[in-house]
Amino acid sequence: MRFSLILPLFLLAASGSALLAGCEGQPYRQGQILYQNFCANCHMDDGSGLQGNIPPLAGSDFLRQNQELIPCIIRYGQEGPIVVNGKTYNNPMAAIPQLSDIEITNIINYINHSWGNDFGYVQFETARQVLKGCEKNRAR
Repeated sequence: MRFSLILPLFLLAASGSALLAGCEGQPYRQGQILYQNFCANCHMDDGSGLQGNIPPLAGSDFLRQNQELIPCIIRYGQEGPIVVNGKTYNNPMAAIPQLSDIEITNIINYINHSWGNDFGYVQFETARQVLKGCEKNRAR
C-alpha cells in the first residue's frame, strides 16, 4: 500500500522538475512566439532590423533608454524620426492593436533578454499602467 502512494508522488515530483527545467531553458517562450509572429518580419529573427530602414532591437540604445515608451510603440506604432545606435530611422512602424497587455509585456521581456540584450524585466502591471497612460494621451 505504501509503495502505491509513494510512486505517484515521486512521478509528480519528477514531472514537476521536468516542467521547471523546461521553463528555465526558455523563460520567454510566449514572447518569442509573439515576436516571431508580429515583429520578426521587419526587425528580423535576430533583432538586427533592416539596415537603414528598420532599426535594430539587438543592442539598441534607444530600446535600453526608452523602456517606458516601448509598450505604446508596440500598441500604437511609431512615426517620425528616431535615433538608434547613432543612426536615424524615419520609417513608420505599424501599430499592433490586437495584442493584449500581457502579450505586449511578454514581447518586451523577450526582446529585453534576447540577442545579448540585458535591459531588465518589465512587470505586467507596469506595462499595463504605461498602456493606460498612452491611451489617455492619444485621446487628447
